[in-house]
Amino acid sequence: MNVTISPSSVRGTVRAPPSKSYTHRAILAAGYADGATVRDALWSADTKATARAVELFGGDVERLENGTLEIDGFDGRPDVPADVINCENSGTTMRLVTAAAALADGTSVLTGDESLRSRPQGPLLEAIADLGGEAYSTRRNGQAPLVVTGPIAGTEVSIPGDVSSQYITALLMAGAVTEAGIEIDLETELKSAPYIDITLEVLEAFGVEARHTENGFTVEGAQSYSPVGGEYAVPGDFSSISYPLAAGAIASGEGLRIEGANPSAQGDTAIVDVVDRMGADVEWDRDAGTIDVSSASLSGIEVSVEDTPDLLPTIATLGAVADGDTHVTNAEHVRYKETDRVSAMARELGKMGVETTEEQDSLTIHGSESTLEGATVDGCDDHRIIMALALAGLVADGETTIEGADHVDVSFPGFFEVLEDVGVTLERQ
Repeated sequence: MNVTISPSSVRGTVRAPPSKSYTHRAILAAGYADGATVRDALWSADTKATARAVELFGGDVERLENGTLEIDGFDGRPDVPADVINCENSGTTMRLVTAAAALADGTSVLTGDESLRSRPQGPLLEAIADLGGEAYSTRRNGQAPLVVTGPIAGTEVSIPGDVSSQYITALLMAGAVTEAGIEIDLETELKSAPYIDITLEVLEAFGVEARHTENGFTVEGAQSYSPVGGEYAVPGDFSSISYPLAAGAIASGEGLRIEGANPSAQGDTAIVDVVDRMGADVEWDRDAGTIDVSSASLSGIEVSVEDTPDLLPTIATLGAVADGDTHVTNAEHVRYKETDRVSAMARELGKMGVETTEEQDSLTIHGSESTLEGATVDGCDDHRIIMALALAGLVADGETTIEGADHVDVSFPGFFEVLEDVGVTLERQ
């Protein structure tokens, strides 16, 4: 599907979709449990992949009409899957499920789409091998397809912290149901640290204790997953909130309200501060879980995305509208997402007349030297690139057509319907 965006103003109220990060972890945590109810879950292409994996491990996931998931778990002992685990485009699914597969007494095979088969998995495979399992890439390049044989038995492992925090999340979640637990020593500085805080928060909600150590993290073994009252509720997603928030900052003279913005461990809550620092009128009522935002003249700032890699596309679009330079730093790990998001945003915004300077670990957007003009751009099969480019289309001179726009289903199903509801003129082809 291609979507053409016409210049538009936004106004009204938007409800934040549930958090993708929390939903992934909650579905798998319920799988590790005897069972649990997950309320307010995001049902998207990525989270469906995690649900299918739980079912292949011997669990069952039923989605009710109100969006609640009723999950029968495999009680910490996954079956050997009867089929290949297809993680589709979901890197979170592949990393978390790879560690779960290492608990099974047998061999599991994991794969995904072309994009996912290009993403690095090597450090997690090496960690599983160090813990007594067997794990390898069929192409011997550290990328899927992966073959994993368990069960793991070791108790201590070292792993880099600057490639993906999902490796640590995967090992912590699986380690809780091993006999002896797992101690993780970080070989390098940890990036995307708030995502580990999300993991620790979800584990605690499911009755599992894991904690920071001087050199990394540890989780005791022989624990059971069991949320209080058998239920867990997923909070709103600040990665997704970044798009209507930015839309309000650049294209809402009348003001836009975002509901479901309750505080949590999500690092991407930083987008509220980013928009405020750039000069938009923004007010976050944390108690009510609402954000009110309206547009104003924006100025470029410097932003580190070391802990918030998913915000880079949104910030890049804000920088294209702002006066002066917006310098996004500590961004090298953003290159290892669904696509190389640093290069993708530089290239596609460039088609719209935006001047950028790209370095290995940074992206600078020269707002004062740019003119946003409607163009045909490539969504790169990446939900965050698509949504960020849609924002640029709101204030570009002329129509902007985004190719491959259906990939928003990965994290924000109904994204374009939400835009229409708040006044955006668009056409699907």
